[in-house]
Amino acid sequence: MAKKNRRGVMYSTDPDFDFDETNVENETLENNEQQLYVSIDRKQRKGKSVTLVENFVGTTDEMKDLAKKLKNHCGVGGTAKDGEILIQGDFKEKIATFLTKEGYKVKKKG
Repeated sequence: MAKKNRRGVMYSTDPDFDFDETNVENETLENNEQQLYVSIDRKQRKGKSVTLVENFVGTTDEMKDLAKKLKNHCGVGGTAKDGEILIQGDFKEKIATFLTKEGYKVKKKG
């Protein structure tokens, strides 16, 4: 195993120490099994609104695919990072109805 994959690991004096790389992603749940939270966030964004979709359970690629669908549906930009999908603008109602049509369970926060 290359040492560059061990970033952030400190030296161990234990002779039985075995570096165990746990880089396992969650399997994507079915749409009807996921409970997504949709809210508007303005904190740390200089007063600009973003629509936040939280609690997506699945792989990073699946989350990015869902973010792309939402961005295309709203006609705006956005990103998917840290387990959250950020869509630029105030589209809480529009995103909630779109996700409901896709089969997700949706709760609106705030």
